[in-house]
Amino acid sequence: MVQGCTSDAGKSTLVAALCRILKRRGVCVAPFKPQNMALNSAVTEDGGEIGRAQALQALAAGLAPRIDFNPVLLKPATDKRAQIIIHGRAIDTLDAVAYHDYKRVAMGAVMESWQRLTTQYDCVIVEGAGSPAEINLRDRDIANMGFAELADVPVILIADIDRGGVFAHFVGTLDLLSASEQARVKGFVINRFRGDIALLEPGLRWLEERTGKPVLGVLPYLHGLFLDAEDAIATHAETKPDASLKAVALAYPRCSNHNDLDPLRLHPEVDFHWIGPGQPIPSCDLIVLPGSKAVQADLHWLRAQGWHNAIERHLRYGGKLIGLCGGYQMLGRALHDPNGIEGAPASSAGLGLLDCETTLDDEKQLHNVSGRLAFDGAPAMTGYEIHMGVTQGPALERPAVRLSDGRSDGAISADGQIFGSYCHGLFDHPEALAALLEWAGAKPAAHIDFAARREQDIERLADAVEAAIDWGKLKLPGFY
Repeated sequence: MVQGCTSDAGKSTLVAALCRILKRRGVCVAPFKPQNMALNSAVTEDGGEIGRAQALQALAAGLAPRIDFNPVLLKPATDKRAQIIIHGRAIDTLDAVAYHDYKRVAMGAVMESWQRLTTQYDCVIVEGAGSPAEINLRDRDIANMGFAELADVPVILIADIDRGGVFAHFVGTLDLLSASEQARVKGFVINRFRGDIALLEPGLRWLEERTGKPVLGVLPYLHGLFLDAEDAIATHAETKPDASLKAVALAYPRCSNHNDLDPLRLHPEVDFHWIGPGQPIPSCDLIVLPGSKAVQADLHWLRAQGWHNAIERHLRYGGKLIGLCGGYQMLGRALHDPNGIEGAPASSAGLGLLDCETTLDDEKQLHNVSGRLAFDGAPAMTGYEIHMGVTQGPALERPAVRLSDGRSDGAISADGQIFGSYCHGLFDHPEALAALLEWAGAKPAAHIDFAARREQDIERLADAVEAAIDWGKLKLPGFY
């Protein structure tokens, strides 16, 4: 089990790398994260919902995503409440105190999935969540040492040297564990190192002498990896003065599945930037409204930023606008939540840019989809739906996507400036990406396959980790 001294220490990427390394050696391997808190999710082959990072790890292992890889997923709806997803299905929205009581039930789901996986695979690589040293969360823990103790699995601690304090992270984390938990830790991995490792070696020797535990590897800082983020928005972006399209996306508080926009951020023809609180929307060709876990609240926040006025001005000057999932719902005349799914029961006005209305429904729609964009030439698309809204109205008579199962999705405005869709992952398909960028004003360019790019980067990551780990100390199947 890989546990981190902090969030974003590199747990997800190390698990993905280990899955690919073992797969290349012929080991039947699977990823597993008992509990994940993230707003980026994926639809599984068995019709459920798991964290996006576990879908990437499944890809690294050569597997289709399935619900057992992440049996408990928490999707924050407010600072104090989260939607609880057990075995791929939303069962309730609870506050932190109520969920703490519910953990006894959640642990049953975790162990049920664990038992299935361990009977089907030679090796299961487990990812923890946050840090095992969060002592306020130790009682009834199902994400870190609570699971490790019950399942009786060894633990690796990983820390990020790039953020500083790596030795304090390891020693402090270890010191806050119980004696049995300390014994369970088999060694340390240092992540994101850059520089001359000779300068690091005295610290490595000190750490091993101080703790009696080995350093299993020092992983290099790998620039430019295209791997799906678990939750944090990749706000860094290079300015591309020669790009033919300038695009921005709005980073509201409950922005979800923001990895939809990674192909735009990385595309050589797109100068892409996220716009956050207090920032004005600059002059651009394309504005994207991404998904949201709390659509009415995020729309209210968007208006408080004054962005609704900037969007209207952008459209008056001929700019293009894309709304994805929650962003698509914002484009309509009204949003209705009669059952209080995202908060208190309420209705609110939408942006009024498409002639449609959305009502939140108790049944979440989870589908992997394929089809064609409703553009000239009918370019192919693939993606997935994760939403609880039902959208209706005259705008849907001009659909954005025609799906292979016979359904239509989304809407295109009568003037052709606005494109709304429930389909996540639209930009991942080379044909759909090229068509949407050309529609938005980019010059025609060669198709770029970001799925192939992701695969290449998994291989690059696996190569780097395989070279950096001391496999004699880290005893895994295939390395004896």
